Amino acid sequence: MRLFDTHCHINDEKFDEDRALVIERMHQGGIEKAVVVGDATKSADDVLNLISQNGFLYGAYGLHPHDAKDWCEDVKRRIAQVMPKDKIVALGEIGLDYHYDFSDRETQRKVFASQLELAHELDKPVILHIREAHGDAYDILKNSISHGIRIRGIMHCYGGSLESAIEYVKMGLYISFSGSLTFKNAPILTRCAENLPMDRLLIETDSPYMAPVPLRGRRNEPAYVKYVCEKLAEIRGMDAEEVSEITYKNALNAFGLKN
Repeated sequence: MRLFDTHCHINDEKFDEDRALVIERMHQGGIEKAVVVGDATKSADDVLNLISQNGFLYGAYGLHPHDAKDWCEDVKRRIAQVMPKDKIVALGEIGLDYHYDFSDRETQRKVFASQLELAHELDKPVILHIREAHGDAYDILKNSISHGIRIRGIMHCYGGSLESAIEYVKMGLYISFSGSLTFKNAPILTRCAENLPMDRLLIETDSPYMAPVPLRGRRNEPAYVKYVCEKLAEIRGMDAEEVSEITYKNALNAFGLKN
């Protein structure tokens, strides 16, 4: 199989002691490409260094909804300066998170809309983090589209309903499944995986978070994306190698990369 982990954080400090080994296991596990997601409250150097030193890695950079309260012209300028860098393929992760409310919801909504506009100006796809906020996210996306903002990108670590996913797909977004798809208490995600069009599905780890079964509770890493692939194949009644190839090509299309 050749696999594409569309969302990982191997720049995280949890990998500081063995990052080289993690990258080696990615090679051994058939990970041909992966996107390392950075944090606009910090320097982009961690992402830029990783993707410059590893040809199969790509990067994304944006302000997470947890940190929406930190949005300012300096952060906007920093993101705009990073986006043209070689191998930076998306603006993200951005969106809404009403589970923790680390930033107040009105600020999250305003900053989400602003970053969608910025991505449009920079002609970049977005990586969307939406948690317990799909109603507001849908309204913001539709309003942006009505004002001429081009929306393209990925609904990362999807956790919403099939009905919401169908609407996102109609907008042209991809739906990405993480290790949560493998959990026993995931009937809604299973329904999404069963019914959404295969040409809009992606797989990811969101490592070091969301380790899949049978590794739940451990630090996650990109090599474990194969378990998400295998679960998606099981749900669809398909061969895992076929699913890996389809999701690989979908990821290339989502990020505008050549095969």
